[in-house]
Amino acid sequence: MGIYEYTVKRLLELCRERGITPNALSYLAGVSQSTIKSILGGESKNPGIVTLKKLCDGLDITLIEFFDTEAYKKVEQELK
Repeated sequence: MGIYEYTVKRLLELCRERGITPNALSYLAGVSQSTIKSILGGESKNPGIVTLKKLCDGLDITLIEFFDTEAYKKVEQELK
């Protein structure tokens, strides 16, 4: 599993923990529903850091908290 898949999994996990839908997250984060749909649906496999920051703000967490998981700690380097 790569960083994109971990990002989708993490977003869905955080939404479940908070009892919100991805559409509700779009409202809380000030990000369009189409942007969230593109990320979760695989159309946008490289969401920008600004978008991720907005999503974290909507989830009331920091970027560090978003990425501070065992899965991200084990992601292999993309460029070799």
